[in-house]
Amino acid sequence: MLHWALTFLVIALIAAVLGFGGIAGTAMGIAKIIFFVAIVLFLISALTGVIRGRGPRL
Repeated sequence: MLHWALTFLVIALIAAVLGFGGIAGTAMGIAKIIFFVAIVLFLISALTGVIRGRGPRL
């Protein structure tokens, strides 16, 4: 999921450099949403692991 956020971030940066403000803004918004969803899913997963009593597997 973070891969998609990074992809949209790169698209936004390229669009901004080329002068496409609308596309850059939209891509940046999508990247931001996907990033925060990934963070929330990670926190839920980590919390579930702690509640079940399993530590992180390294």
